[in-house]
Amino acid sequence: MDLRLVVIALTPAIAIGLAVYYTDRYDKEPAILLLKLYLLGAISVLPVIAVERALTYLNIFSGLLASAFTAFIVAGLTEEYFKRAIVLKTAYNSKHFNEKLDGIIYAVFASLGFATVENLMYVLGSYSFNPYVVLSRGIFSVPAHALLAVTMGYYLSLAKFAYNKNIENHYLKKALLIPVILHGCFDFILMANVPFLLSLFIPYVIYLWIINLKKLNQYYKDSKERYETPS
Repeated sequence: MDLRLVVIALTPAIAIGLAVYYTDRYDKEPAILLLKLYLLGAISVLPVIAVERALTYLNIFSGLLASAFTAFIVAGLTEEYFKRAIVLKTAYNSKHFNEKLDGIIYAVFASLGFATVENLMYVLGSYSFNPYVVLSRGIFSVPAHALLAVTMGYYLSLAKFAYNKNIENHYLKKALLIPVILHGCFDFILMANVPFLLSLFIPYVIYLWIINLKKLNQYYKDSKERYETPS
């Protein structure tokens, strides 16, 4: 095992995790809870692989339809479903989930756990000889998991602090549906192998950064106002 490859595989998730953790300046989440989310995210790779393999056998399509099925159903739906399930089971009903920023923090840590193991599998696996794959995953794939988690956490927080059950259920559904769509688009652009779509990849990544940094900044401001406003 090449230790340098391990470091390269771990660095993006560690950097993003620290950045998000220190964004939560006013009411930090317990480290043990975040570690639990991260580890469960890492472990979730096992059932995700099993489900993805089963769904792959159901892919009866060809061409672009096959790519779309793989991108949106096999990868997008499966991975985002398990990430959301981890947050719902582990942190959603926690007493520490007391402000909207928390939902994003929880979703990002669960997602980074998954992304870390997935990245290790790529970097140490059949792509270990290809520095371009290693570099591209660090620049695009791992951050993409975190960005999708921001969207998921954004809607989980809207569900958590909803005024009634109907609104809560509405946002719980969006916490899965929107990340699945965004994830599917990310993968489909790469899988379709269509020059026009590939030309949209960088603009799409920039779009993901813009919309999710806005969401993160919105909840950061909410946290700041909550802390600074006298009770």
